Amino acid sequence: MTGLRLRGMTWDHPRGYDPLVACSALYRESNGVEIVWDKRSLQDFESFPVEELAASYDLIVIDHPHAGQVVREGCLHPLDQPGFEAHRRSMLAGSVGLSYQSYLFGGRLWALPLDAATQVQAWRPDLLAHAPEHWDEIAALAQVGKVVLPLRAPHGLMCVMTLAANLGWLPGSAGGPFLPSDIGLEVLERLVELASHLDRRCFTLDPIGALDLMSRDDAFSCCPFVYGYVNYAQAGFRPRRLAFADIPTLGRSGPLGSVLGGTGLAISARSRHREVAVDFAYWITSAEIQRGLYAASGGQPGHGAAWLDPVVDTAAGGFYSATRATLQGAMVRPRHDGYMDFQDAASRIIVAGLAEGASASRILGLLNAVDAGRVPGARDSARAHAT
Repeated sequence: MTGLRLRGMTWDHPRGYDPLVACSALYRESNGVEIVWDKRSLQDFESFPVEELAASYDLIVIDHPHAGQVVREGCLHPLDQPGFEAHRRSMLAGSVGLSYQSYLFGGRLWALPLDAATQVQAWRPDLLAHAPEHWDEIAALAQVGKVVLPLRAPHGLMCVMTLAANLGWLPGSAGGPFLPSDIGLEVLERLVELASHLDRRCFTLDPIGALDLMSRDDAFSCCPFVYGYVNYAQAGFRPRRLAFADIPTLGRSGPLGSVLGGTGLAISARSRHREVAVDFAYWITSAEIQRGLYAASGGQPGHGAAWLDPVVDTAAGGFYSATRATLQGAMVRPRHDGYMDFQDAASRIIVAGLAEGASASRILGLLNAVDAGRVPGARDSARAHAT
């Protein structure tokens, strides 16, 4: 295999890029295979069609809600290949929450859990005595301008889904509306009120933007819902170190219902080197690499062996132990073909409604009127936004 060169695509942040480069260098030393990584913005990662990336790359870092769409398109190579059964058993046993299961769709495995994440809470330990545990504490902090919240699409929708799930309703459940009236109104009334106190920049922020803002601006001490980024918990990454914690609760069942994120490593069905790509994918997602070089290089591992390793946790400022309960109780978004169109349209409804101060009932009505999978122009809109 010496001299072989593969191309990979990830997203543009040290957490998404640096560990892949470091691990690929080690893999090349052992196997003679070079893997060159390109990167795209977080917004692009969340919306750009996987099918188009599969035409140019051997390895692709993906988000699990694309599962239904990529199965229809046939653009990915299934990873439940013979010869790796022991590896899959290890990953399943070591899955943090539903990270492994989120890449199973239609009876096949379409990616391996490379990185595990969900919406958690970020806070400034130099400005707050402890992380807020209940929504009422968040509302009080917001009233005095201390809260930042990323609401740029699709993250406003993720906040709605997390709060609804924390109250006991899984948005997108079969046989019902996206949000029933009682749950929907409670969630949206809380968010409308919160949004009225937020800095207007929040409507344009993604998680990276929100965490960067918190780490440099002492006006903000708390972000109640944000996809966790371990790098910000490490000393020296940004001007101020952030701490992370479980999500503040609205319901009575603890930190349940956060919307699962993270990434999986997928293989293009068009790759001429699928066997080599599969070997690399299993190698980099193994317990040994994940708790070793991957974590040490700024990655946020997808294998539970790393999340439970005290050395890894200490180096990460306690990030893993502080947020693991939320990840264990996280929900998987709908993944059917057409969900990404719904996510795009629903996210825009929520961001516009919150920015304009619309009533909770109006936002709820618009959300429930959107028919997942049959949203005119939503896919084209997503592509235009990503380019």
